[in-house]
Amino acid sequence: MKSFFAPTIKLVNNVEIPSVGYGTYKEDANQETVNAIANSIKSGYRHIDTASRYGNEWCVAQAIKKSKVKREDLFITTKLWNDNQGYKSTINAFNKSLKELELKYLDLYLIHWPVTKNKEKQWKQMNIQTWKAFEYLYKNKKIKAIGVSNFEIRHLKNLIKNCEIKPMVNQIEMHPGLANKRLLRFCKKHNIAVEAYSPLARGMIQNDKILLSIANSHNKTPAQISVRWCLQKGLIPLPKSTHLDRIKNNIDVFNFSLSSNEIKTIDKKVKIKRILPSPNKGK
Repeated sequence: MKSFFAPTIKLVNNVEIPSVGYGTYKEDANQETVNAIANSIKSGYRHIDTASRYGNEWCVAQAIKKSKVKREDLFITTKLWNDNQGYKSTINAFNKSLKELELKYLDLYLIHWPVTKNKEKQWKQMNIQTWKAFEYLYKNKKIKAIGVSNFEIRHLKNLIKNCEIKPMVNQIEMHPGLANKRLLRFCKKHNIAVEAYSPLARGMIQNDKILLSIANSHNKTPAQISVRWCLQKGLIPLPKSTHLDRIKNNIDVFNFSLSSNEIKTIDKKVKIKRILPSPNKGK
């Protein structure tokens, strides 16, 4: 099987992160998921993204064993769920995730959502207390990089104003049709790398006429066009599939480029809307 190894990007603390990752959202905790993650590693992915909320951290652990790739050659991310926000509960949740993943350290740990359901009024203080725990774990070399997910500008401003170490990553929903220009500019200004989850818009990009036309001109798939669009926007896309051929195709995106006119056409004409709820609401 041919492998495609994504080049790496340096975060603000010089930690290298592979420029394309494998997402595991909505993958059930079963052997099929273990096999899919193992196949992604075999296909050249070295960046695996999971979360405690997904319930499949143990699948990542088993896939790593199955792959026989050295731990230091992998970049593993997981996330803290809302129920565990707060200083002590964050430490406990982190240790639980580390145990599930059967790892001694994490490459990246993220706050999954900024606003906790039923605690909307306390979100500012909750985020700060949670982040202090993240800083503690980072300083003690339990995590190589720390960041957030689904944070809008107002959430980031609150954290930056009250933190010692700025978030290094913000993982947000990004795909053709959802450009998040203001948020991207803010993150760039503060040296926060942006990861794109749902870069394939849960398959909706497959039937978009604009993406199909551009894909045909490059002899590629709409999914490959979307991943490439993310890369050329300076994003770190996290495509997801359990099908081996799609797993392989989604990382086979480094042998072509989109022209500036093609990117402008995608930005202007693709109208795929947000999939998940706005981060400005509780989750």
